Amino acid sequence: MEKHPWLEFKNWAVVGASTKPSRYGYRIVKELESSAFNVLPVTPKYSDIDGIQAYSRLSDIKGPIDVVNFVVNPHIGIKVLDECIELGVKKIWLQPGTVSSQLVNKAKANGIEVIEACILVVLGW
Repeated sequence: MEKHPWLEFKNWAVVGASTKPSRYGYRIVKELESSAFNVLPVTPKYSDIDGIQAYSRLSDIKGPIDVVNFVVNPHIGIKVLDECIELGVKKIWLQPGTVSSQLVNKAKANGIEVIEACILVVLGW
């Protein structure tokens, strides 16, 4: 299978990161980390995910963000999208269960590319 072109980008913010191994917000952080990505967990609940510094908001991240992976419900996602627009993020990855037509339409209307797929599947998990 051909590698997804977005996997060339190394700085991935994961919104909805979790410390619970049973949650996708944890599995995605760990899989991206083990695949040599610079993972930037975003959650107001925790200061780190297994030793990886976590951020309360996207705007707390000082370095570049290439892709924002959404692991939150669409009602939270629309607020995160507003922050993506403010920060100039141009790529968002929507996990299953995070998608709404409002979110996708607003992202595209603001020049943001959208992928709707499970990153774990794309990474061969």
